[in-house]
Amino acid sequence: MSGHTVSRGPVNAGERALAPDLARGSMLLFIAIANTVWYLWAFPRSGVNAHPVSGNAWDSAAQFLTVVMIDMRSYPMFAFLFGYGMVQLARRQEAAGTDERDVDALLRRRNLWLIAFGLVHAALLWIGDVLGAYGLAGLLLGWLLFRRRDTTVLLWAGVLTGLMLLLSAFSLLGPALTPGDATAPEGFGTEQVAANISEVSPVAAALERLLFWPLVSLSQGLMSLAVPTAILLGFWAARRRVLEEPGRHLVLLRRVALVGIGVGWAGGLPAGLAQVGLWDLSPLQNNMLSMPHMVTGLAGGVGYVALITLVAYRLQERGRTDGVLVGALSATGKRSLSAYLAQSLLCAPLLAAWGLGLGAELRSWSMLLFAVGVWSMTVIAAYALERADRRGPAEALLRRLTYRRPDRGSAGADTAAEGGMVDSARTPVSEPGTDRDREHRTH
Repeated sequence: MSGHTVSRGPVNAGERALAPDLARGSMLLFIAIANTVWYLWAFPRSGVNAHPVSGNAWDSAAQFLTVVMIDMRSYPMFAFLFGYGMVQLARRQEAAGTDERDVDALLRRRNLWLIAFGLVHAALLWIGDVLGAYGLAGLLLGWLLFRRRDTTVLLWAGVLTGLMLLLSAFSLLGPALTPGDATAPEGFGTEQVAANISEVSPVAAALERLLFWPLVSLSQGLMSLAVPTAILLGFWAARRRVLEEPGRHLVLLRRVALVGIGVGWAGGLPAGLAQVGLWDLSPLQNNMLSMPHMVTGLAGGVGYVALITLVAYRLQERGRTDGVLVGALSATGKRSLSAYLAQSLLCAPLLAAWGLGLGAELRSWSMLLFAVGVWSMTVIAAYALERADRRGPAEALLRRLTYRRPDRGSAGADTAAEGGMVDSARTPVSEPGTDRDREHRTH
């Protein structure tokens, strides 16, 4: 095999699996809801998370649902899909005859350009950028564990999960042992993000975002523990084509959906109750719920992926994949990098204090509706691009930079990348015992 085989281009429309695109398109709604909370810059915050102090009943309902079901649950889900997509791209390139070293170089280029996208995103719009975090995690995990055996990948995923559980156990002792009047500093990054969005000078706000971006990339990526764990689980699942061939993994998917979402919601319940004042905790005691919230968010995020995969399987079994809603969500998933960046374009200049400052006029419940509206606009735009056989602009640019050649294909060859998700190819089912089946069991 040649060491310099020309890499195969991105995936064609007919090769795409529905589940990853449907998951990305649907969960971008969660991203919009989680991020827009930060733009409520004119209200005093609870001191632990992005949410302001609970107001009326509508505000409390919006905050409770967001904390329990969305906060720290959507990004692990995308991290899982990110890891899944890395394996898909590598499998596709190697099946086309590309040398392993060239495949690894392709993945490195993608992750490096993803970091660059994140830097520009942070400089221009959003201090909470996750593209840099995923690109950095992809570089490190790709170097250390991408070519390791399944047992090694699962071992490290277990080690990281165990560490989170251990930290959570220590955290849970806090509310019982800490005096009720104890105080604590705001959670890591909370004060900086809030200050940046309430900054009235566009230049000062941009400089703050640039200075803070490296810390955000580290804290939201490798240091969060949940993101690298989800990426490793994505590696493992992709080697078995769990999302592409859900019919072969129904028992696994049902168990992960039921247990994962159940754990995710139950784990978010204490923080949700504390947020709306139904559990009276001091800021220090409330802060001690962060780690349990994170580790259960990992379970919830993977559970959401499993549930959406089961829905996609049911739709395919019944031949209902050509509906407008499914098509629009899938189109958004194919263009999820563009959709993610478009959310910042639609939010930051309108809501931040350095822009029009409209965030000061909204409450938690109205900001939730605003987030739904923003997400809906990206879905409509993505569907229009799909009907016109056009790629998302960010995906087209990332393709050109990564593959180092002009972009001549149709929208069907689009990459799907929230946080730089790589090609979501549908590969044919391998018969047990074939070379390709053995290859992915031993990687």
